[in-house]
Amino acid sequence: MNDWRDYGNGIVAFDAGYVRPLLAAIHMVVEQGHVAFIDTGSRDALPNALAALERLGLSPSVVDYVILTHIHLDHAGGAGSMMATFPNARLVVHPRGARHMAEPSKLIAGVTAVYGAEYVARVYGEIPPIAAERIIEAPDGHIVSLAGRSLLCLDTPGHAKHHICVVDQATAGIFTGDMFGLSYRELDVAGRPFIFPTTTPTQFDPQAMRISVERLLTLQPDAVYLTHYSRLVDVPARGAELLRHLDRLVAIAEAEAGAGSDRHGRVKAAMEAYLMTEIRAHGCTLPDTRLQEIWETDLELNAQGLVVWLDSQAA
Repeated sequence: MNDWRDYGNGIVAFDAGYVRPLLAAIHMVVEQGHVAFIDTGSRDALPNALAALERLGLSPSVVDYVILTHIHLDHAGGAGSMMATFPNARLVVHPRGARHMAEPSKLIAGVTAVYGAEYVARVYGEIPPIAAERIIEAPDGHIVSLAGRSLLCLDTPGHAKHHICVVDQATAGIFTGDMFGLSYRELDVAGRPFIFPTTTPTQFDPQAMRISVERLLTLQPDAVYLTHYSRLVDVPARGAELLRHLDRLVAIAEAEAGAGSDRHGRVKAAMEAYLMTEIRAHGCTLPDTRLQEIWETDLELNAQGLVVWLDSQAA
C-alpha cells in the first residue's frame, strides 16, 4: 500500500494496487468505528484493504458495507474476496448489477470479450459469487446508514447503465466512480488537476453522461472522490472542463463515422492528439512516452467505447 490519503473527515483513500501505482483508489468511510469501502479494485486489493484497516486499528468485523459504484472489474473485481473476508458486510450495488455479483459468469464473459482471456486471468483471476442475501440493491435515492452517517445513492447512467454515485451527506462529498472522469495525480501541475472523460464500452452514452454530471454539479459538492484517482476540489471548474472534453471526444468520433475498417484507429489517434495538445496547454512537461504509458489503456478503451456508441447511433 504505497499511497495513503487521510482527508481528516472520516474519508481515507489508498491505492488498490491495480495494474500500476496511482491508477485506482479505494475509498473508506469511517464513522464511529464502522467502515464502508467504496469500490474494491481487483482481487489483488484485499491485502491493501486489510492493511488499511490495521493502520486505523480496526478489524474486518467492523466493515458494514462494500459499496460498488458499478460492476466494471477495476471497481468490483475484488468484491467477492472482500465479502468473504468481512463477515458482517453487505454489498451495495445498482439493481442492474446485483444479479451479476450473485452470478458473475456473464460479467466475466463480457470482460473477456473486451480484454481477452489471458488478461482477465492474470489481472482479475477468479471472480467468486456473492450470496444474494448479502446484496442490497440501491436504486436512485437509496440511503445507506453507516453508524448514522447517511450515504445517498444516485442513479447516474452515461458511463454504464449500472452506475451509482454516492453522496456523503456529512461532508458534501460525492464518490463518483467513473462518472466524473479520470484525473491522475501524475498529471497535476502546481496543484492543478487535469481531468478527462472515460467513454469505455459498451454502455457509454454521452447525453446520459452529461445529464448525470450536471446533476452532480447541481448538488454543489465540496469535493468529488474519483476512483481514478481520488479527491478533486473546485468542482464547478473541473466539471466544466470534463464536459468540454466530453463534447470534443464525441465530435472526434462523429468525424470518423464513415472511416470504415480503420475507424477505431483513426478515433484513437485523433483522441491522443487532442489530449496531448490539452495536457501541454495544462503545463504538463512529462515526456510523450510517459504520457502514452499513463493513458495506454484509457486511449484504447475510450476509442472502443466511442466506436460502439457510433454503431448504436447508426442502428
